Amino acid sequence: MQFGASIWPFQWTPPYEDGIKRLAKLGFKHTELIAWDRDTLDSYYTPQRIRSLKNLLADEGMGLSEFVHSPAGAADPDAAKRKQSVENFKRAVAVAKELGTGMINSVVPTYFGLPMPRMQDMPLTQELSIDLPPGLDWAEGYRWYTDTLAQLCTVCEGAGLKYALETHPHRWASTAVALLRLFEHVPSPILGSNFDPSHSFPCGDLPQVHVRLLGKRIFHCHFSDNDGTSNAHWRPGRGKIDWAQTLVALKDVGFDGVISIELEDVPDRANRNVVTAGPRFDFENTESMRYLTELAARHGVNLR
Repeated sequence: MQFGASIWPFQWTPPYEDGIKRLAKLGFKHTELIAWDRDTLDSYYTPQRIRSLKNLLADEGMGLSEFVHSPAGAADPDAAKRKQSVENFKRAVAVAKELGTGMINSVVPTYFGLPMPRMQDMPLTQELSIDLPPGLDWAEGYRWYTDTLAQLCTVCEGAGLKYALETHPHRWASTAVALLRLFEHVPSPILGSNFDPSHSFPCGDLPQVHVRLLGKRIFHCHFSDNDGTSNAHWRPGRGKIDWAQTLVALKDVGFDGVISIELEDVPDRANRNVVTAGPRFDFENTESMRYLTELAARHGVNLR
Protein backbone atom coordinates (compact mmCIF):
# COMPACT_ATOMS: atom_id res chain seq x y z
CA MET A 1 0.00 0.00 0.00
CA GLN A 2 1.20 3.50 -0.84
CA PHE A 3 0.13 6.95 0.23
CA GLY A 4 -1.49 9.44 -2.09
CA ALA A 5 -3.56 12.57 -1.58
CA SER A 6 -6.57 14.07 -3.32
CA ILE A 7 -5.75 17.31 -5.14
CA TRP A 8 -9.00 19.20 -4.43
CA PRO A 9 -8.55 19.83 -0.67
CA PHE A 10 -5.22 21.46 -1.61
CA GLN A 11 -6.46 23.22 -4.76
CA TRP A 12 -10.24 23.18 -5.23
CA THR A 13 -10.28 24.27 -8.87
CA PRO A 14 -7.63 24.27 -11.61
CA PRO A 15 -4.89 24.97 -12.40
CA TYR A 16 -3.46 22.06 -10.39
CA GLU A 17 0.26 22.36 -11.13
CA ASP A 18 1.20 24.14 -7.89
CA GLY A 19 -0.88 21.65 -5.92
CA ILE A 20 1.00 18.73 -7.45
CA LYS A 21 4.35 20.30 -6.54
CA ARG A 22 3.12 20.93 -3.01
CA LEU A 23 2.03 17.31 -2.58
CA ALA A 24 5.39 16.07 -3.83
CA LYS A 25 7.24 18.22 -1.28
CA LEU A 26 5.10 16.72 1.49
CA GLY A 27 6.21 13.23 0.45
CA PHE A 28 3.14 11.91 -1.36
CA LYS A 29 3.82 9.41 -4.13
CA HIS A 30 0.40 9.63 -5.82
CA THR A 31 -2.38 12.10 -6.39
CA GLU A 32 -5.85 12.22 -7.95
CA LEU A 33 -6.98 14.83 -10.43
CA ILE A 34 -10.61 15.80 -10.85
CA ALA A 35 -13.08 17.36 -13.26
CA TRP A 36 -16.11 18.68 -11.41
CA ASP A 37 -18.10 19.13 -14.62
CA ARG A 38 -18.05 18.83 -18.43
CA ASP A 39 -16.80 22.39 -18.86
CA THR A 40 -13.64 21.58 -16.88
CA LEU A 41 -13.06 18.49 -19.03
CA ASP A 42 -13.08 20.64 -22.16
CA SER A 43 -11.56 23.92 -21.00
CA TYR A 44 -8.79 22.73 -18.66
CA TYR A 45 -7.88 19.24 -19.81
CA THR A 46 -6.72 20.21 -23.29
CA PRO A 47 -4.16 18.03 -25.11
CA GLN A 48 -1.41 20.52 -24.30
CA ARG A 49 -2.38 20.69 -20.62
CA ILE A 50 -2.57 16.90 -20.35
CA ARG A 51 0.96 16.57 -21.74
CA SER A 52 2.16 19.21 -19.30
CA LEU A 53 0.51 17.49 -16.32
CA LYS A 54 1.95 14.10 -17.28
CA ASN A 55 5.44 15.59 -17.56
CA LEU A 56 5.08 17.36 -14.21
CA LEU A 57 3.95 14.18 -12.45
CA ALA A 58 6.90 12.30 -13.95
CA ASP A 59 9.35 15.03 -12.96
CA GLU A 60 8.02 14.97 -9.38
CA GLY A 61 8.16 11.17 -9.23
CA MET A 62 4.42 10.90 -8.66
CA GLY A 63 1.74 8.59 -10.02
CA LEU A 64 -1.86 9.44 -10.87
CA SER A 65 -3.81 6.86 -8.90
CA GLU A 66 -7.20 7.75 -10.42
CA PHE A 67 -9.11 10.43 -12.29
CA VAL A 68 -12.33 11.63 -10.65
CA HIS A 69 -15.52 12.56 -12.49
CA SER A 70 -19.12 11.93 -11.44
CA PRO A 71 -21.32 12.31 -14.53
CA ALA A 72 -24.30 14.52 -13.74
CA GLY A 73 -27.66 13.01 -14.67
CA ALA A 74 -26.69 9.33 -14.44
CA ALA A 75 -29.80 8.58 -12.33
CA ASP A 76 -32.11 11.29 -13.67
CA PRO A 77 -35.70 10.35 -14.63
CA ASP A 78 -35.13 12.17 -17.94
CA ALA A 79 -33.70 9.67 -20.43
CA ALA A 80 -32.06 12.47 -22.41
CA LYS A 81 -30.11 13.58 -19.33
CA ARG A 82 -29.00 10.02 -18.64
CA LYS A 83 -27.82 9.72 -22.23
CA GLN A 84 -25.90 12.97 -21.93
CA SER A 85 -24.25 11.73 -18.73
CA VAL A 86 -22.80 8.81 -20.70
CA GLU A 87 -21.52 11.17 -23.41
CA ASN A 88 -19.85 13.37 -20.80
CA PHE A 89 -18.35 10.31 -19.17
CA LYS A 90 -16.82 9.25 -22.48
CA ARG A 91 -14.89 12.51 -22.47
CA ALA A 92 -13.77 11.94 -18.85
CA VAL A 93 -12.57 8.44 -19.69
CA ALA A 94 -10.62 9.79 -22.66
CA VAL A 95 -8.94 12.37 -20.40
CA ALA A 96 -8.13 9.71 -17.79
CA LYS A 97 -6.61 7.48 -20.45
CA GLU A 98 -4.53 10.33 -21.89
CA LEU A 99 -3.29 11.28 -18.41
CA GLY A 100 -2.00 7.73 -17.98
CA THR A 101 -4.03 6.49 -15.04
CA GLY A 102 -5.65 3.08 -14.98
CA MET A 103 -8.72 4.06 -13.01
CA ILE A 104 -11.63 6.48 -12.97
CA ASN A 105 -13.78 7.23 -9.93
CA SER A 106 -17.38 8.41 -9.55
CA VAL A 107 -19.56 9.01 -6.51
CA VAL A 108 -22.79 7.00 -6.67
CA PRO A 109 -25.62 9.42 -7.58
CA THR A 110 -28.56 10.37 -5.37
CA TYR A 111 -31.99 8.81 -5.86
CA PHE A 112 -33.44 10.19 -9.12
CA GLY A 113 -30.71 12.84 -9.03
CA LEU A 114 -32.60 14.65 -6.25
CA PRO A 115 -30.83 17.02 -3.83
CA MET A 116 -30.38 15.23 -0.53
CA PRO A 117 -29.98 16.77 2.95
CA ARG A 118 -26.41 17.32 4.11
CA MET A 119 -25.45 14.68 6.64
CA GLN A 120 -23.15 17.18 8.32
CA ASP A 121 -26.26 19.14 9.32
CA MET A 122 -27.50 16.19 11.37
CA PRO A 123 -25.83 17.07 14.70
CA LEU A 124 -27.36 20.55 14.55
CA THR A 125 -30.78 19.72 13.13
CA GLN A 126 -33.78 18.39 15.03
CA GLU A 127 -35.29 16.79 11.93
CA LEU A 128 -33.36 15.88 8.79
CA SER A 129 -35.96 15.70 6.04
CA ILE A 130 -36.65 16.11 2.33
CA ASP A 131 -39.82 16.67 0.32
CA LEU A 132 -39.91 13.80 -2.17
CA PRO A 133 -41.93 14.31 -5.36
CA PRO A 134 -45.08 12.17 -5.37
CA GLY A 135 -45.40 9.15 -7.63
CA LEU A 136 -41.74 8.11 -7.79
CA ASP A 137 -41.26 4.54 -9.02
CA TRP A 138 -38.32 3.40 -6.93
CA ALA A 139 -37.79 0.07 -8.67
CA GLU A 140 -37.80 1.83 -12.04
CA GLY A 141 -35.46 4.51 -10.70
CA TYR A 142 -32.95 1.86 -9.64
CA ARG A 143 -33.20 0.26 -13.09
CA TRP A 144 -32.54 3.61 -14.77
CA TYR A 145 -29.34 3.99 -12.80
CA THR A 146 -28.11 0.41 -13.26
CA ASP A 147 -28.77 0.64 -17.00
CA THR A 148 -26.70 3.82 -17.13
CA LEU A 149 -24.01 2.28 -14.93
CA ALA A 150 -23.73 -0.66 -17.33
CA GLN A 151 -23.11 1.80 -20.18
CA LEU A 152 -20.47 3.63 -18.13
CA CYS A 153 -18.74 0.31 -17.47
CA THR A 154 -18.75 -0.48 -21.18
CA VAL A 155 -16.99 2.83 -21.84
CA CYS A 156 -14.35 1.98 -19.22
CA GLU A 157 -13.92 -1.54 -20.58
CA GLY A 158 -13.28 -0.12 -24.05
CA ALA A 159 -10.54 2.11 -22.66
CA GLY A 160 -8.98 -0.56 -20.45
CA LEU A 161 -9.77 1.34 -17.23
CA LYS A 162 -11.07 0.18 -13.88
CA TYR A 163 -14.18 1.96 -12.57
CA ALA A 164 -14.21 2.66 -8.80
CA LEU A 165 -17.59 3.65 -7.36
CA GLU A 166 -17.65 5.65 -4.14
CA THR A 167 -20.50 5.26 -1.68
CA HIS A 168 -22.01 8.32 -0.07
CA PRO A 169 -24.91 8.98 2.34
CA HIS A 170 -28.36 9.17 0.75
CA ARG A 171 -27.39 7.53 -2.57
CA TRP A 172 -28.28 4.43 -4.58
CA ALA A 173 -25.37 2.83 -2.69
CA SER A 174 -24.35 4.00 0.79
CA THR A 175 -23.00 0.74 2.26
CA ALA A 176 -20.99 -2.30 1.23
CA VAL A 177 -24.13 -4.43 0.89
CA ALA A 178 -25.71 -1.83 -1.40
CA LEU A 179 -22.55 -1.83 -3.53
CA LEU A 180 -22.64 -5.61 -3.76
CA ARG A 181 -26.24 -5.33 -5.02
CA LEU A 182 -25.05 -2.94 -7.74
CA PHE A 183 -22.31 -5.39 -8.70
CA GLU A 184 -24.92 -8.13 -9.07
CA HIS A 185 -27.02 -5.95 -11.38
CA VAL A 186 -23.98 -4.78 -13.36
CA PRO A 187 -21.61 -7.78 -13.47
CA SER A 188 -18.64 -6.02 -15.06
CA PRO A 189 -15.13 -7.23 -14.15
CA ILE A 190 -13.82 -3.65 -14.17
CA LEU A 191 -16.39 -2.39 -11.63
CA GLY A 192 -15.25 -2.00 -8.03
CA SER A 193 -15.05 0.38 -5.09
CA ASN A 194 -13.24 3.47 -3.97
CA PHE A 195 -13.39 2.70 -0.25
CA ASP A 196 -14.16 5.85 1.77
CA PRO A 197 -14.96 5.00 5.40
CA SER A 198 -15.89 8.60 6.22
CA HIS A 199 -18.91 8.08 3.99
CA SER A 200 -19.85 4.51 4.92
CA PHE A 201 -19.11 4.63 8.69
CA PRO A 202 -21.90 7.13 9.49
CA CYS A 203 -24.24 4.99 7.34
CA GLY A 204 -23.76 2.05 9.69
CA ASP A 205 -20.79 0.18 8.19
CA LEU A 206 -17.86 -0.67 10.43
CA PRO A 207 -14.91 -0.09 8.08
CA GLN A 208 -13.19 -3.39 8.93
CA VAL A 209 -16.41 -5.25 8.06
CA HIS A 210 -17.00 -3.15 4.93
CA VAL A 211 -13.55 -4.12 3.66
CA ARG A 212 -14.09 -7.82 4.22
CA LEU A 213 -17.49 -7.73 2.53
CA LEU A 214 -16.05 -6.14 -0.63
CA GLY A 215 -12.67 -7.92 -0.65
CA LYS A 216 -10.99 -7.78 -4.04
CA ARG A 217 -13.58 -5.30 -5.31
CA ILE A 218 -11.77 -2.53 -3.41
CA PHE A 219 -9.64 -0.78 -6.03
CA HIS A 220 -8.65 2.45 -4.26
CA CYS A 221 -9.07 4.17 -0.87
CA HIS A 222 -9.88 7.61 0.53
CA PHE A 223 -8.89 7.96 4.18
CA SER A 224 -10.35 10.44 6.65
CA ASP A 225 -12.05 10.15 10.04
CA ASN A 226 -15.25 11.18 11.81
CA ASP A 227 -17.33 10.29 14.86
CA GLY A 228 -20.13 8.54 12.97
CA THR A 229 -22.69 11.32 13.42
CA SER A 230 -21.94 12.91 10.05
CA ASN A 231 -19.71 12.34 7.03
CA ALA A 232 -17.06 14.83 8.17
CA HIS A 233 -13.51 14.27 6.85
CA TRP A 234 -11.08 14.70 9.76
CA ARG A 235 -7.50 13.61 10.13
CA PRO A 236 -7.22 9.83 10.80
CA GLY A 237 -6.94 9.28 14.54
CA ARG A 238 -9.17 12.21 15.50
CA GLY A 239 -12.49 10.35 15.24
CA LYS A 240 -13.94 6.94 16.10
CA ILE A 241 -12.83 4.78 13.17
CA ASP A 242 -10.65 1.84 14.21
CA TRP A 243 -7.77 2.38 11.80
CA ALA A 244 -5.69 -0.54 13.07
CA GLN A 245 -8.45 -3.04 12.26
CA THR A 246 -9.18 -1.26 8.98
CA LEU A 247 -5.56 -1.53 7.84
CA VAL A 248 -5.37 -5.18 8.89
CA ALA A 249 -8.59 -5.90 6.99
CA LEU A 250 -7.16 -4.31 3.84
CA LYS A 251 -4.04 -6.45 4.21
CA ASP A 252 -6.11 -9.59 4.78
CA VAL A 253 -8.14 -9.11 1.57
CA GLY A 254 -4.96 -8.50 -0.43
CA PHE A 255 -5.32 -4.80 -1.10
CA ASP A 256 -2.02 -3.29 -2.27
CA GLY A 257 -3.17 -0.09 -3.93
CA VAL A 258 -3.22 3.60 -3.05
CA ILE A 259 -4.52 5.03 0.22
CA SER A 260 -5.32 8.61 -0.68
CA ILE A 261 -5.61 11.09 2.20
CA GLU A 262 -8.74 13.22 1.68
CA LEU A 263 -9.22 15.79 4.44
CA GLU A 264 -12.11 18.20 4.00
CA ASP A 265 -13.07 19.41 7.49
CA VAL A 266 -9.74 20.44 9.00
CA PRO A 267 -7.94 23.78 9.35
CA ASP A 268 -6.97 25.65 6.19
CA ARG A 269 -8.36 23.21 3.62
CA ALA A 270 -9.38 24.48 0.20
CA ASN A 271 -13.07 24.77 -0.67
CA ARG A 272 -15.45 26.57 -3.02
CA ASN A 273 -14.78 29.89 -1.29
CA VAL A 274 -11.04 29.57 -0.58
CA VAL A 275 -9.65 27.67 -3.55
CA THR A 276 -6.08 27.18 -2.25
CA ALA A 277 -5.33 25.47 1.08
CA GLY A 278 -3.53 27.44 3.78
CA PRO A 279 -0.28 26.47 5.54
CA ARG A 280 -1.86 24.56 8.45
CA PHE A 281 -3.31 22.08 5.98
CA ASP A 282 0.16 20.67 5.26
CA PHE A 283 0.51 19.56 8.90
CA GLU A 284 -2.88 17.83 8.85
CA ASN A 285 -1.70 15.72 5.91
CA THR A 286 1.82 14.92 7.10
CA GLU A 287 0.44 14.05 10.54
CA SER A 288 -2.07 11.72 8.86
CA MET A 289 0.76 9.89 7.12
CA ARG A 290 2.83 9.70 10.33
CA TYR A 291 -0.05 8.31 12.38
CA LEU A 292 -1.08 5.70 9.82
CA THR A 293 2.51 4.63 9.08
CA GLU A 294 3.27 4.02 12.75
CA LEU A 295 -0.03 2.21 13.25
CA ALA A 296 0.56 0.02 10.19
CA ALA A 297 4.06 -0.92 11.36
CA ARG A 298 2.76 -2.01 14.77
CA HIS A 299 0.27 -4.35 13.08
CA GLY A 300 2.47 -5.80 10.35
CA VAL A 301 0.93 -3.83 7.47
CA ASN A 302 3.26 -2.60 4.73
CA LEU A 303 2.26 1.05 4.21
CA ARG A 304 4.83 3.33 2.63
